[in-house]
Amino acid sequence: MFSFIVTSKRLLTAFFHAFKDKEFQGLFFILAVTLLSGTIFYRGVEGWRTIDALYFCVTTLTTVGSSLEPATDFGKAFTIVYVFAGIGIMLGFIRILASHVRFGRSRRKAKGDDAPAADGPDA
Repeated sequence: MFSFIVTSKRLLTAFFHAFKDKEFQGLFFILAVTLLSGTIFYRGVEGWRTIDALYFCVTTLTTVGSSLEPATDFGKAFTIVYVFAGIGIMLGFIRILASHVRFGRSRRKAKGDDAPAADGPDA
């Protein structure tokens, strides 16, 4: 449990440090718009509850998958486009976040302590 708490703290620290990165800010905004637009689409076209539509969008873009699936042909066609566009956005977001996690780890090693890094990976 302790390891989970430490790892979560490091991930959150990296997330907040990543927000100083303009590329990360842009991808975060695009990812949020992608999730919001997908949620609105599935809520309207498929008639899903908001939480179900958001759950489907998140599990689809993270490639986890879910038991939900579009029932309409239009919903299925939208999902095909949504997956191809959305997975690239999600991977870019995760790549930048991972670089900030890795940078924080190397900074802590260099300092010889467990303090979170104060700068981004490009500093």
